[in-house]
Parts: sequence; C-alpha cells; structure tokens
Amino acid sequence: MASELRLVEPPRSTPAGAGIDWITEGWRLFARAPLMWVISILIIVVIAFVVGIIPLVGSIAFQIAQPVFGAGFVVACRSLETGGEFELDQLFAGFKRNFANLLVVGLIFLAAGLALMLVFFMFAGFGIVMAFVTGDENDVLPAIMASGVSIAFGTLVTLALLVPVMMAYWFAPALVMMHDMAPVAAMKESFRGCLKNIVPFVVYGFVMLVLAVVAVIPLGLGMFVWFPLVIASTYAAYRQIYTDEPVPAEPAIAKAA
Repeated sequence: MASELRLVEPPRSTPAGAGIDWITEGWRLFARAPLMWVISILIIVVIAFVVGIIPLVGSIAFQIAQPVFGAGFVVACRSLETGGEFELDQLFAGFKRNFANLLVVGLIFLAAGLALMLVFFMFAGFGIVMAFVTGDENDVLPAIMASGVSIAFGTLVTLALLVPVMMAYWFAPALVMMHDMAPVAAMKESFRGCLKNIVPFVVYGFVMLVLAVVAVIPLGLGMFVWFPLVIASTYAAYRQIYTDEPVPAEPAIAKAA
C-alpha cells in the first residue's frame, strides 16, 4: 500500500482556496457511496456505545482505537478515488495493517488530551476540582463563581494548546497507514503539514463550522453527512499536501474493457 502513493517532501503549501477544494472533493467522495458512508458512521457509533458500557476502560479503549478506524476510512477513500467501491471490511483495515503504530498514535493523542485537562484544572483551581469530586452541589456553583476569571483564562490556554495537538494528530493516521511512517514521525509530519497550510485550514474550519450548524438543524440527522464530509475532506487535504497529484477515478467503461 505504501508504494501506491508517493510521499512529497516537504509537505506542500496550498493557497487559501484549497480549504474549499478539500470540502468539494470530500463531497465527491461521499456522493460516490453515500449509503456506505452512513452505515459506516452508524457502525462506529454502535461500537462506541457497546465498548462504552465498560466503565472507564471501554471509553479509553475506544479513544485509543480512533486512529485505527481513521486509517480504515483512508483506505475506503483511496478506493473511491481510484474508481473502486467502499466496502465494510475497509473500515477495519487498520486492524490488519500497521495496527500497533496506529494504537501508539491513539495513545499519544490520549495522553496529550489528559495533559490538557490537567492544565485546565490547574487554572480552574483546586477548589472547583474538589467540589466536583465530592459531588456536593452546594459547593460547585460558589466555587465556579469565585474562580470565573481563572476558568475563562484556563479555557483559553487549553484551547490554544489543543490546536497544535490536533495539528499533530490530523493527518497522522493517513501517514501511518499509507506510508508506513512511525507514530512520532507521522505526528511531526502532520504538524508540519498543518503549519504550512494555516490559512486554508482557517477557511476550511470556518466553512465546516457553518455546515455543522446547518447539519444539526434537522434533529441532528445532518451529522451523518457532516462527519463523512470531515473524513473525506481530510483525505482530500492529505492527498494535496503530502502526495503526488490525485489520480482521477477510472471510468467504468475503461474498467470493463
């Protein structure tokens, strides 16, 4: 699989309008197999629910496994891009290839998330933490009001630190899956690619935020389209930033011939 796509070094810088291009290409990939996309998202939701029944351990395990499922979606996108089908077994491709490295990406991402929580609690104050831990409702509200400024500042700091964490994670599953990169190397490369494309990512993020607001209007059902669009557009961004030019889907007539 690693030989199918040539990795570009260094990652490309793209113009601001590329953010729109990623969404457009992501929609094309979704439109080629909309039912399979929706079914796949439902499967992930069911897996998350079933695993989440196990207290704490289940939710942690699912968080760690997210890059594995992400890699499966990358394989499905590659298949759709080259004129193939979206098959359910592709969703689990990450369990068959580079599984350990994908899990390490998930572990690093989880550890970073826990570190960010600690940063927030440091700003929020020990009093608030203890109020929530004890579960005394009478203590929570006064603690929050007394620590309002600290909470607001802690939230801003945490969100600011979350951005580079997400940058390091965003393309890592694709880089591990498609190019056999080591986890840390993939996350460094993901961060570098995102950093070189900050402007198109701002455009992309704004448009996707607007689409998310629209998606939740019909009882949230639109999210079954929005989530696949996020996944497929991320793949489109990966292809434009990290690899050789996208290969057009092979026409059905040519395949038959």
